[in-house]
Amino acid sequence: MQLTGLLSAAITVYMVIIFIRVLFSWLPPEHRANEFYRFLHAITEPVLAPLSRIIPAVGGLDFSPLVALLLLQLLKALISR
Repeated sequence: MQLTGLLSAAITVYMVIIFIRVLFSWLPPEHRANEFYRFLHAITEPVLAPLSRIIPAVGGLDFSPLVALLLLQLLKALISR
C-alpha cells in the first residue's frame, strides 16, 4: 500500500471516530461517562477544541465537528492527487 493510500485510510478512520463522537454527544450524560467515550473525546479533542474556539456555537449547536470533517475531506482530496 502506498503512503498516500495509508494516509487516506487514516483520515477516513479519524473521520469515522469524529462522527461516532457526535453520535455519542446526543446521548444522556451518564451514557457518555464510559471509557470508550473518554477515549473518543481524548483523540478528537486536539482537533475539535481549536475549531470550537474559532467557530461560535449557533443555537447551542457546535459546528466544529462538521468543519473538521470538511477540512479532513479536503486534506484527503489533496493527498490523493
